[in-house]
Amino acid sequence: MIEIEKIVITDPETQDGNVRAKEGKGLHAVGAENPAPDSVETSDLELLDAYSRAVINVVDTVGPAVVSVNVGGSARSRQPELTGAGSGVIFTPDGYILTNSHVVHKAGRLEVMMTDGRRFGATLIGEDPSTDLAVIRIDDFGLPYASFGDSRSLRVGQLVIAIGNPLGFQSTVSTGVVSALGRSLRGVGGRLIEEIVQTDVPLNPGNSGGPLVDSRGRVIGINTAIIRMAQGISFSVPIDTAKWVIPQLLTHGRVRRGILAIGGQQRPLDRRLTRALHLNQSHAVEVISVEPEGPGARAGLREGDLILSINERIVLSVDDLHRFLAEWPIGGPATLTILRGIEQQRLEVLPAEGL
Repeated sequence: MIEIEKIVITDPETQDGNVRAKEGKGLHAVGAENPAPDSVETSDLELLDAYSRAVINVVDTVGPAVVSVNVGGSARSRQPELTGAGSGVIFTPDGYILTNSHVVHKAGRLEVMMTDGRRFGATLIGEDPSTDLAVIRIDDFGLPYASFGDSRSLRVGQLVIAIGNPLGFQSTVSTGVVSALGRSLRGVGGRLIEEIVQTDVPLNPGNSGGPLVDSRGRVIGINTAIIRMAQGISFSVPIDTAKWVIPQLLTHGRVRRGILAIGGQQRPLDRRLTRALHLNQSHAVEVISVEPEGPGARAGLREGDLILSINERIVLSVDDLHRFLAEWPIGGPATLTILRGIEQQRLEVLPAEGL
C-alpha cells in the first residue's frame, strides 16, 4: 500500500495561511497537521471495501443466471460423449439463454447446468455465426435471469466483471476494466463484428458465451475471444449487437441479411481519375464475379465494375457493403453508383436474402 503524506508549510506572518518559504530559513510545518497514517489507510480500505461490495453484489445478482453449456456429439447415442463446453446467461424467466454461436454450432446435444446443480436438456433456437451469438432454451419457468445494459454508454477504464466456467471451473468470477472500445473482429464467413469491447479481464476456454457485466449488474457484453499467448487482452460482443440479433433469432432462427450475389475486393482508385471525376474517396470495391440471376446481375453489374457508393454512402471496402446490407430491408430498392471504365453510372438493385 502506498501512503501519500502531505506537508503544509505556513508562514506565521500571513493571515490567509498561504504557503511561503523565507530566505535563509528551512521549511517547517507550522500550524499544520499531517494526516495520520491510520486515516490514509482507513480511506484506502473503505475504497477497497466499496469495490468488493460492488463485485459481490454483481455476483449475487447475476451469478445465478449464468449457466454452464455442455455440448455433446451425435444425438443418436443415448449418452453421447461431451465434446465441448462454454457458458451462457439466462435473459428471460422462461429459460431463454444467450451464448456464443461457436459454443453450440453443429452440436448434437446440448445440456445446461445451473449454479444450483440442476441439469436440463437444451434446444437451439437460433444462431448467427457472423456475430458469434446464439440463443438456446431450457424447459423451465421462474428462473433467475439477468438484465441487459447499454454498451454504447461504456467508457474506457470502467470496471467490468466476467462470470463463466473457464476450463470447467464453474461460476468463476474475474474482474478488470474496459481497455478499448470500437474494436472489430472478423467473424465466420468474413463479416466484421463491429464495436467489439476490449477488456483486460482474464478469460480462458469455457468463458465463451458468458456475460460481461457492469458494476450495476447489467450485462453489457458476451465474452467471445482471447488472443492466444497474450495476457490481459479479451474481447466481448457488445450487448447492443445482441439486442439486434436476438429478436431475429427468436423469429427466424437466423439473422436475415441482404446480399447482392457478387464477389468483390477492395481496389485503390487512380488519383488522376478521382480528381477528374471529383471523387472524395481513395478506394472502391471491384466486382470480380457476378452470380447469374442474382440481384447484382439483374441490376446490370458486370465484372470489372467499381462500386463507389450505395444510396450515397461511400463504399471503400467489402465491409462497407456488408454494413449497409445488414441494415437495409431485404428487397428494398437501393441505388449503386459505379464506375465502368471512366464513366459513372447509377444502377438500381434489389438485395435478396442471403442463406
